[in-house]
Amino acid sequence: MEMNNTYGQPPVGQIPMGQPMPGQMPMGQPPYGQPMPGQMPMGQPPYGQPMPGQMPMGQPPYWQPMRRPMPQLIVEPMPKLENGPSLLECRNLTKSYVYGRNALDHLNLTIEKGHIVGLLGPNGSGKTTLIKIINGLLVPTEGEVLINGQKPGAYTKSVVSYLPERTYLEAQKDVKSLVEFFADFYQDFRKERAYDMLQALGVPIDARLKTLSKGTKEKVQLILVMSRDAQLYVLDEPIAGVDPAARDYILRTILSNYNSEATIMICTHLIYDIENILDDVVFIKNGRLVVQSTAQNIRNKFGKSVDMYFREVFAC
Repeated sequence: MEMNNTYGQPPVGQIPMGQPMPGQMPMGQPPYGQPMPGQMPMGQPPYGQPMPGQMPMGQPPYWQPMRRPMPQLIVEPMPKLENGPSLLECRNLTKSYVYGRNALDHLNLTIEKGHIVGLLGPNGSGKTTLIKIINGLLVPTEGEVLINGQKPGAYTKSVVSYLPERTYLEAQKDVKSLVEFFADFYQDFRKERAYDMLQALGVPIDARLKTLSKGTKEKVQLILVMSRDAQLYVLDEPIAGVDPAARDYILRTILSNYNSEATIMICTHLIYDIENILDDVVFIKNGRLVVQSTAQNIRNKFGKSVDMYFREVFAC
């Protein structure tokens, strides 16, 4: 018997298995997911894809970015109302850390006297780095920051009242001792003002700081900062740990206990709670200034609150 000399091939005159006979159509079902001969595909298309002949509807697939219109950004520096240096001036301010990333990237910003300014931006935008440079806690890599025309030093500490995000007060001290310490350290500190605010917020002056709650500690620290007659108040998250019932009082305290010719810079994520007291807003992104304007101009120009405009500018 003569065998096929090619391994795996069928004998001469036979059709390979699965193949139709000459002149016949294939029989059985086509491979899974393929239509029958002469028919259109049936069933739903892959997730996120439109039906044949239809436009995509609804949200795009989760792996594709949303197609949002680019928000309009405005930079309108504060008008200078008097001669002499500006209260705060940042010139090409740059700060690079060890790993090479610029926390501040050639930032140019001018703040004048008599304004309540919101310093706003997402996490990692450079807000805290800027605040620390203003207070002489960090040295810029490039550029400079000037307060009343002078670089951070002994003079600027006498005119800047700084509230850091974290408590730095000695936990063993009682509240009264802290008030007396600030009165000895700062010539512009007003003890009567401090005691009045402590009483209004129900803070016991004989209690040690370590026995107080986190929110009460932050109230004490804010009161100490706002009891000075400074020219520039820099407040880093002043109401973050404070209960909502006390926020209105604290905001009224900020408004009623500072020199009207001074400026308050508030850095916070709670924009909705503070935007009613803001005169101006500054948005920082990736260490650069992207928005500077009055709060009222944003409302008039875009027809939305500062909080809504912030969400639009920094939408992910």
